[in-house]
Amino acid sequence: MKIIQKIPIKQVLTESSKTKIENQFHKHKVQLEQECQQLQFEQRKLQHKSGVSKEDVTKRFHAEISKRKDKIKWIDFQIEQLDILPLGSEITEDEVEALVEVNEGLNWDELMKERAIIVKDGTVIRIK
Repeated sequence: MKIIQKIPIKQVLTESSKTKIENQFHKHKVQLEQECQQLQFEQRKLQHKSGVSKEDVTKRFHAEISKRKDKIKWIDFQIEQLDILPLGSEITEDEVEALVEVNEGLNWDELMKERAIIVKDGTVIRIK
């Protein structure tokens, strides 16, 4: 029998990977800020339309803008944490699923032991 097991992909923090991750955070943050601006523009546009409840429009757009602002705060926190981490630290970057063969007589604890793929500057350096 085969089962699906989730395996984390961990990135070893180097100068280049740290810069790459930080750039991804900033890129995502800029995208969220642009979405907020676009939503505010759409909100103003809809509020001037007749037959539309201004309160409903305000509530709906405020909720969407708040979600994005919360994500921006989370990204800012992640950037701060990234700056604190020393080089050589392992951070979980992603997760993949793997098929694992299960047979009678296998040690279940050994089978379910945490596994990980360790990547350094785009190269797999270790599989645990």
